[in-house]
Amino acid sequence: MTFNGWAQIAVFCLAVAALTRPLGGYMTKVFSGERTVLSPLLAPAERGLYRVAGIDAAQEQSWLGYLGALVLLHILGFVILYAILRLQAVLPLNPAGQSAVDPALAFNTAASFITNTNWQNYGGESTLSYLSQMLGLTHQNFLSAATGIAVAVAVIRGFSRASARTVGSFWVDVTRCTLYVLLPVCIPYALFLVWQGIPQTLGPYIDTTTLEGAKQTIAVGPVASQVAIKMFGTNGGGFFNANAAHPFENPTALSNFVQMVSIFAIGAALTNVFGRMVGNERQGWAIFAAMGVLFLAGVCVLYPAESLGNPLVHGLGIAGGNFEGKEVRFGMAASALFATVTTDASCGAVNAMHDSLTAIGGLIPMINMQLGEIIFGGVGSGLYGMVVFAIIAVFVAGLMVGRTPEYLGKKIEAKEVKMAMLAILCLPLVMLGGTAVAMGVPSAVAAMNNAGPHGFSEVLYAFSSVAANNGSAFAGLSANTPFYNTALGFGMLIGRLFVIVPALAIAGSLAAKKTLPASVGTFPTTGPLFVGLLVGVILIVGGLTFFPALALGPVVEQLAMIAGQTF
Repeated sequence: MTFNGWAQIAVFCLAVAALTRPLGGYMTKVFSGERTVLSPLLAPAERGLYRVAGIDAAQEQSWLGYLGALVLLHILGFVILYAILRLQAVLPLNPAGQSAVDPALAFNTAASFITNTNWQNYGGESTLSYLSQMLGLTHQNFLSAATGIAVAVAVIRGFSRASARTVGSFWVDVTRCTLYVLLPVCIPYALFLVWQGIPQTLGPYIDTTTLEGAKQTIAVGPVASQVAIKMFGTNGGGFFNANAAHPFENPTALSNFVQMVSIFAIGAALTNVFGRMVGNERQGWAIFAAMGVLFLAGVCVLYPAESLGNPLVHGLGIAGGNFEGKEVRFGMAASALFATVTTDASCGAVNAMHDSLTAIGGLIPMINMQLGEIIFGGVGSGLYGMVVFAIIAVFVAGLMVGRTPEYLGKKIEAKEVKMAMLAILCLPLVMLGGTAVAMGVPSAVAAMNNAGPHGFSEVLYAFSSVAANNGSAFAGLSANTPFYNTALGFGMLIGRLFVIVPALAIAGSLAAKKTLPASVGTFPTTGPLFVGLLVGVILIVGGLTFFPALALGPVVEQLAMIAGQTF
């Protein structure tokens, strides 16, 4: 650990905090239908899109109608992406001559990208054509990100409206998000990445001769455009197999810093959107504070753990921390920070191999995902996931004082609590249930690269990653098998839809209720007491649910390492 390392972390925190309010204010105007600085340019395009699609922008939907439109978009997206992957051998823009993707892998990849998970059981440069990368993956990067943000906005409307039957129009929200938020940022962002050294070309791969006289093929392609949305939209799917550790995806310290900030940008800004739309910005800052506490706790464990390294190695006189699997051009602090950020958000991009983290270092990304990706989280999913926990927190507070719980003037009753618990419990079902099944399947066990607790952690990490729609991997599990492609594919779909459905049900229920004025007995939800209660509920729920499994993996691995045993 160094002063320079902590300074990098502090600068990152300041950058995210500085972006939160201006971006939040802009997004509030976008989703409220107000005029923005881009309206003169984009409003005609927006109206044209509605005319072509036959959409009445003034016609809003109930939560069931909103959900139906969302499911329809997911089904169509899945079919289109699956077809592109299966037919890529006969489609254009395939200079490397990539063959058709295997059916099980195509299913896994299609499920991955429509759910904003971007789990990759393949090497991008050796498996996919340019058309598949652009029309298939990058296209879904935009739509899956816009979908998450739209759901978050619908949930916010549930609190901000009273005696209403609608929560907005899904088609309008997705269109405005893509047109006014994602594209205006990603276009200059991609140009910045090109300036930093990331390729953006439709030319063929480059054949060259090494200093030793050997022939080498250097993969290139339309990389910058995909990296921009994969970071800003917290998608995480890499153009190359090495993801953000590849010099053509993340070439410099500056590109690394900007990519980390962009991962958190929308998730942080949505807390401000929440506060503005409910009429009290302090409500948004309370959510931001809870997220910030959990983020800082994670990075303050992971950075020291990696800096101290493995005592068995240091005992041989090797200093400098655990640099295995890390890019020296980023250093220890930036690698630890990136690992924390990408698993706090449902991004999944990595600039270091998580399989090479120390036992405690690997524990933090796993916990981040198991809590439900609520620490700033994926674009949209982080906010509505945190709101679900806020409902549980005020319910607990109400039980303690014998009063009907309220949140933002809305009574929290049996329906909201049941839906919140359904959203919370569906993730452990996939994470723990999927891991348990895999441990009983011989082919799944054989895919582990390590024995003992580290091998168990590889499997637990995989199911945690897909259920939380993160997409990062320990990189030690050979998951491109029929079992894992199928099981993880269904895990992604469950992790996405089984949280969205109860979240929208909560939005619809709350929107129909009257807003009650605050009274003497109203529990304040803008101060440190609420932030502490919210963080405590999250940690207790997560601890009770996942500690037994974590004890079998990273915890026992750490104890074994101290005792002199490695895996």
